[in-house]
Amino acid sequence: MNRTADVRRNTKETQIHVRVDLDGSGSATLATGIGFFDHMLDQIARHGLIDLHIAAQGDLHIDGHHTVEDVGITLGQAVAQAVGDKKGITRYGHSYVPLDEALTRVVVDFSGRPGLHMDVPFKAGMVGGFDTQLTYEFFQGFSNHALCTLHIDNLKGDNAHHQCETVFKAFARALRMALTPDPRSAGVIPSTKGTL
Repeated sequence: MNRTADVRRNTKETQIHVRVDLDGSGSATLATGIGFFDHMLDQIARHGLIDLHIAAQGDLHIDGHHTVEDVGITLGQAVAQAVGDKKGITRYGHSYVPLDEALTRVVVDFSGRPGLHMDVPFKAGMVGGFDTQLTYEFFQGFSNHALCTLHIDNLKGDNAHHQCETVFKAFARALRMALTPDPRSAGVIPSTKGTL
């Protein structure tokens, strides 16, 4: 099954192009205009084993909000399109990822019911040119449009760069687990309802 998608989002604030291959090797081409954000998106590709192309032009002369949020929305739409009817996927994924003193847990459920619970007490407001508050906006956009429930908890951390990187790496690993085909459930939607 070809689990790929190509999605564009064009507004007065941003122009976003996302391509995904859920069964890729982790390669990425990224250009959002926000260097640290590109670094975080690369974690999703590399640790999620998702081939990812993201090109974004946004109103960065204002700030990064619209760009980061709209990339989350468009990536969520692309993942939802690529995963299709969800037959045969594992559905649930979880991961703990450390980076030096920081530790984050992410749990995801491709339930069809969007929801985000995020508890990440960032120790700094900015990392490079990236506003750490926008991490929430990215994952809110993703969960709303990928139609998944997402729990993100930073359990420890003193350095905002480390905190943010563990969030994105743990998300990537949880995403990879949830979207991996389960050979024992091939062709079956993983729900007692028969639909997700």
